[in-house]
Amino acid sequence: MKTAIIGAGPGIGLAVARRFGKEGSEVSLVARSQANLAALTARLEEEGLRATAHVADLTDETSLVSALDRIGPVDVLVYNGAGAARSHTPVLEVTRQSAQDAFDGAVLGAVTAVRAVLPGMLERGAGTLLFTSGISAVHPLPFLGNIGIAVAGLRNYVLSLAEVLAERGIHVGHVPIAAAVADGSPASPQAVAETHWSLHTARDRHEVILGDLATIQAAIHELP
Repeated sequence: MKTAIIGAGPGIGLAVARRFGKEGSEVSLVARSQANLAALTARLEEEGLRATAHVADLTDETSLVSALDRIGPVDVLVYNGAGAARSHTPVLEVTRQSAQDAFDGAVLGAVTAVRAVLPGMLERGAGTLLFTSGISAVHPLPFLGNIGIAVAGLRNYVLSLAEVLAERGIHVGHVPIAAAVADGSPASPQAVAETHWSLHTARDRHEVILGDLATIQAAIHELP
């Protein structure tokens, strides 16, 4: 089995790579920084896992397609690019530029990645497409105005893919996060990784929310 992780970093990306790698998958990490990728693959290799690094900018179609071409056919795609925006803009301050910035990473990068790997999956009649985002994909959070626009679009795309691919051997899953991505949290990197693994293996759900929206809203109301 081969797993490609787009937007790999030291948190969720590394945890997902470790979880799938421990099940025998060869993991291919894709991110902008060669130095960061080298550190991640070294850690995985020290644990006896198979990992390769591929530098690409997920907001650049040519760069991302080239990386996925180098990786070759994959059984699982895990897309973690929803947080690639350079800034978070409250809803009343959203501009065309800030919305485009968020959309490039959350949606266009995902579309590019899917279009690169999906033909092979369809030919084989098997595969898994997994996506991570934030809870603003499900419920609007005004302080994440540009991000919410983008990840809501990503969620629509993902669930639409799930509907049309369900009978073609390809499972699609989405994990919106409604908690801090930290150790001990319902959305710790390890919990996110385990959820992705469960979506890949059980293939009985298309979306799992990690954390609690009510808790997030209460915390927001307490902000000064």
